[in-house]
Amino acid sequence: MVKITTHNIEISVESSFHAQHSVPGENHYFFIYFVTIINHSDYSVQLLKRHWDIFDSNGEKHTVDGDGVVGETPTIKPGGQFKYNSGCNLNSEIGYMKGFYTLKDILTGKQFDVQIPKFDLIVPAKLN
Repeated sequence: MVKITTHNIEISVESSFHAQHSVPGENHYFFIYFVTIINHSDYSVQLLKRHWDIFDSNGEKHTVDGDGVVGETPTIKPGGQFKYNSGCNLNSEIGYMKGFYTLKDILTGKQFDVQIPKFDLIVPAKLN
């Protein structure tokens, strides 16, 4: 697991290879990642947007921007947390993702970005 804290918002991510949805003979590798967002600030925040940069070992980069995560724009109270999981396809056995979330301070309406730590996407056999 990797984690980073920006503006008192902690983001931790853990990823795993999902062999059941992968087809290595067709260069299709599917990974699942689990994200936990913890609000260590003194105010409630709402997750508005996400930005992902996805890289694979073939040198390909994909960018994903969108509203919320998994169809939600959750509000996280001070001391609260939000967890979700999602997935990613790669054309190679090794890659990584990184990015940021855009959040809003519920009291002031001010928007700010928090970093998502870089995390690896690796087929377990490649670790040998």
